[in-house]
Amino acid sequence: MKSIVQNEFGDANVLSYVEVDIPKIEDGECLIQVAYTSVNYADIKARTGNKAKGNFPFTVGLDAAGTILKTNVNSKFAIGDRVIAFPKAGSYAEYVVANELLVYKIPDTLSFEQAATMPTVSILSYMLLHEIGQVQKSDTIVVHSAAGGVGSMLVQLAKLAGVQKIIATVGNLDKASYVKELGADVICTYASFSQEVLKETEKVGANVIFDSVSGDVTSESLKCLALYGTLVQFGNSSGEEGHFKTSDVHSSCRNIRGFSLGTTRKYDPARLAPVAEKVIQFFESNQITLPIAQVFNLCDAAKAHRLVESRKYKGKVLLKIE
Repeated sequence: MKSIVQNEFGDANVLSYVEVDIPKIEDGECLIQVAYTSVNYADIKARTGNKAKGNFPFTVGLDAAGTILKTNVNSKFAIGDRVIAFPKAGSYAEYVVANELLVYKIPDTLSFEQAATMPTVSILSYMLLHEIGQVQKSDTIVVHSAAGGVGSMLVQLAKLAGVQKIIATVGNLDKASYVKELGADVICTYASFSQEVLKETEKVGANVIFDSVSGDVTSESLKCLALYGTLVQFGNSSGEEGHFKTSDVHSSCRNIRGFSLGTTRKYDPARLAPVAEKVIQFFESNQITLPIAQVFNLCDAAKAHRLVESRKYKGKVLLKIE
């Protein structure tokens, strides 16, 4: 089968389009023929070695949409089932193996292309909003990096939940109209967001702030987080650590909550199934959707990575496997 493999950390040029053996399944696993896979910023971090140190050669990629080709006896899946999944050894490949606890059926009415946009960003966003942030309708929230995959989904899910005010940050105001269409009420840049939030809330601050950027954005977020508010920290796309002092939280009754979808896939995969069912229904009923920025062929994975690294896109970047 064809796969994208890398033998060293580095820029997009380390991604090689090669022929490898089709993987074999073990107990509790299934083999999936991939139709599309998405490109997530975590793939960039994995490729460069900034996420974790892996054993070479390896394949990046978090999620896939495709068709079940092989299962074990007593599997809840059948050959031919259309699914989304989190493969166990990367998703940039024609065939992947996944733990059945991380595989979810999709309806025939949902295209593979649209389904491929959703696994990582929609499941993560739903959990961030409802389980980690525990956002209420009366809240004012801040969504950082709102034009990205997770940000786009957080804004839509918050709007769907009837959240009172959604303040979104973007790196460039060229993306403002896109984020506004998703449902954001106020759009601002990282340079001014803390002042804008205080202005919009009459100096009370936001109830929940979703931070995937870290670095200086974290400390600025604490400047505009309300008493009893929650800072949800789930990434560091800036490549820098965010810092806060214990005095930033205890006297103001505020809290910091962290979450990792990767950690949850590894240690508590069953927790994801009911969330996956909910977001699949949202997509099937067109209550939410994720715009597709561009679709690349698998052999052009390096070009897809360069686009994601440029941040000059809106929505999701996909790889088509054919």
